[in-house]
Amino acid sequence: MSALTLTPRALYEEVAELLRQRIFNRELEPGSWIDELKLAEEYGISRTPLREALKVLAAEGLVTMKVRRGAYVTEVSEKDLADVYHLLSLLESDAVGVVAERASAAQLVELEALHAELEAAGAPGKVDRAHFFAINERFHMRILAMADNRWRDQMVADLRKVMKLNRHNSLLKAGRIAESLAEHRAIMAAIKSRDRASAMARMQEHFRSGLEAAN
Repeated sequence: MSALTLTPRALYEEVAELLRQRIFNRELEPGSWIDELKLAEEYGISRTPLREALKVLAAEGLVTMKVRRGAYVTEVSEKDLADVYHLLSLLESDAVGVVAERASAAQLVELEALHAELEAAGAPGKVDRAHFFAINERFHMRILAMADNRWRDQMVADLRKVMKLNRHNSLLKAGRIAESLAEHRAIMAAIKSRDRASAMARMQEHFRSGLEAAN
C-alpha cells in the first residue's frame, strides 16, 4: 500500500497566523486599517489567500470587516472586554472545578511544576513579562486540557484571542503580577484540597481582578 501524502498547511492559514502575531505584538494596532495590497506585496502572495486569512481572523473576532472600507483590527470596548472576562470566568471556573475533583496525582504534580515556573517568572526584581504571560497562559490552558471538554476549550481559545487585544493593559498595572501570583496560589491550594467550590470561586475572583486591572 502506498504511503499517505499529507496536504501541506494551506497558505491562507500561514498568513492568518502571521497576521495574528502582528496583531498581538501591536505591529497592527487596534482600530488600524489593514492595507491588503501592501501586505500581499510584502508576503509575495495574491490577495486571494490574504482575504481568506482575514476571514479567519474576522471569525475569531480579531478583525472587523467593514462594507466598502475593508478590514480593520478590532477595537475592544469596555463592554466587549467585560463580556469576554465574564464568559472566561464561567468557562474556566467550571474547568478548574472538574480538575479539583478529578485530577490525578501526576496531573497535580504537573500543575505544581507550572505554578513554580510562574512564581519564578514573577519574582520581584526578576520579572520577565513576556515569559510570565506565556507561562500564565500555559497554566490556564493545561487546566482546561485536564478538564477534557473540547467544546469548552475551543470557546476559551477564541475568547482569549480577543482578550489579547487588550492584554497590554492587564498585567502591566503596577502590582498586578504580585496579585495574580497570590490568586494562582489560592487556586492551587483549592485544587490540592480537592475543594471544587473553592477552586471555582478563586478562579472567578482571579478573572474579576484581571478585568479591573485591564480597564
